[in-house]
Amino acid sequence: MAQASKKSTDLIYGIDDVPPLGESLVLGLQHYLTMFGSTVAIPLILSKPLRIDGDPVALGILISTMFFVSGITTLLQTTWGNRLPIVQGGTFSFLTPAITICGMAALGQGGWEVRMQHIQGAVIAGAVFEIAIGYSGLMGRFLHLVGPVTIAPTIALIGLALFSFGAPEAGKYWPIGGLTIVLIILFSQVLRRSHRIFELYPILLGMGRAWLVAALLTAFGVFDPGHPAYCSLEKLRNAPWIRVPYPFQWGWPTFGAAAIVGMLAGYIASMVESIGDYYAAARMSGAPVPDAK
Repeated sequence: MAQASKKSTDLIYGIDDVPPLGESLVLGLQHYLTMFGSTVAIPLILSKPLRIDGDPVALGILISTMFFVSGITTLLQTTWGNRLPIVQGGTFSFLTPAITICGMAALGQGGWEVRMQHIQGAVIAGAVFEIAIGYSGLMGRFLHLVGPVTIAPTIALIGLALFSFGAPEAGKYWPIGGLTIVLIILFSQVLRRSHRIFELYPILLGMGRAWLVAALLTAFGVFDPGHPAYCSLEKLRNAPWIRVPYPFQWGWPTFGAAAIVGMLAGYIASMVESIGDYYAAARMSGAPVPDAK
């Protein structure tokens, strides 16, 4: 086993360190904001194939379910799993199969709940397949091939895949989107050595200041309702404070052969993606990883 030292990776906290409670809470919020965009993007992209893009209540339920389940899986990962400092969020690998399932001719006249039932069935069947692959040890046979040369392209491809979804949203109003990007780069790369706060919270500071600018311009009437950077808390005030998703809330899953086969392709891509994610996180956090040969 090869273990990166805390000094060599230039970490503020090692994998086994416990930061103060206050810092942990703020760092947790920053991590949440970091994964917020990609996690909420999945329901937003699926809203059109599901035909709920005009139904804010149904879309809100789908988004809340995504975050709730991500929280459960992250808790399991950080206690019983590999315990790496990552969030177990949704994956874009499942988007194409899910969109294909929504477009199946047999579901043309069904409601969005019927589509979700078929997606649920395909996801459950794919999960059983992934569990079987994991317990068989098949993926472990390929781990000796995993090194920086394979990890770097994998992580780069994940980021490039997200670009096609994130850039159009930021491009709706580049002054605010660009300001967010510039601030994050400024805090994380330029000012990180000047003060500890920039090294710890660059994303939180960048997103917070960009939102503050947008909120102030909204308050002064520069941004009107309908503007991409318009800030409104109306939907937040009207939403229920607590909602707990429950299994099969859209009905019992439907297991269709065509949907399952399509979803298996997404699972295979997800397994490759996960290996790259876990190894990159392990190397960056100083956790022990197998030697690459």
